[in-house]
Amino acid sequence: MISAAAKPILYSYFRSSCSWRVRIALALKGISYDLVPVNLLKDGGQQFSSEFKAVNPMQQVPALKIDGITLSQSLAIIQYLEDTHPTPRLLPQDPKKRAQVRMIANHIVSGIQPLQNLNVLKQIGEKKTEWAQNCIASGFQALEQILQHTAGHYCVGDEVSMADLCLVPQVFNAERFKVDMGPYPTITRINKALLELEAFKVSHPSQQPDTPAELRA
Repeated sequence: MISAAAKPILYSYFRSSCSWRVRIALALKGISYDLVPVNLLKDGGQQFSSEFKAVNPMQQVPALKIDGITLSQSLAIIQYLEDTHPTPRLLPQDPKKRAQVRMIANHIVSGIQPLQNLNVLKQIGEKKTEWAQNCIASGFQALEQILQHTAGHYCVGDEVSMADLCLVPQVFNAERFKVDMGPYPTITRINKALLELEAFKVSHPSQQPDTPAELRA
C-alpha cells in the first residue's frame, strides 16, 4: 500500500484522453492519488507555464509523480503501474494476447489520437472538425477489423486490458466530433460494456474535479 505521505500526484485535464487512460488505470488498481488540474485552454494553456514545464518539459498531460520519480506519456505511466501494482493485470500473461493488447493500444495512441489532438486542430483551423472526423474514421475502420479477430467481451478476450483503457477515451473523442459510429459495431459494443465498469465511470471526464459545471453528469 502507498502511504498517505507518498500519495501520487496526477497532473491531468478532465477532457484529455491521455489523462483519462491513466485515471482508469489508477482506479482499476485502487491507487489513491492527488489531482492537480492543468487547463489546456485557460490563460493560453496552463501546460505552457514555467511551473508545469518543470514537471514535464514536453508540456503535455498527463504527468504522474510517484515513488520519487515523475513520469509522462500515458502508456509509460500505465506500464509502471502494471509493474509495481500487478493486480488486476492490464497485460495478459499469454504472449500472443499481450502483443495484441500492445498493438491495439499503439494503434490508438500513435495512429489515431495524435492526429486530432489540440495542438494539431489549432493548426488546421476552420476545417478542424472535418479533419478530426476523417482521421478518427480512418483509424476506426482498421481498428474495427482488428477487434473482430481479437475481441471477447473486451478488446482482447474477456479481461480488461491496456487496450481498453485506450479505446474508451478515443470513442469519447469520436462522439465529441460527431463521428458516425454505425460502421463500427464491435468498437461500440466493447465501449458500452466498459462504460458499465466502476473504474471507467469514476475516471470519466464528466466526473473530474476540474470538469466545468455545465459538463458534469
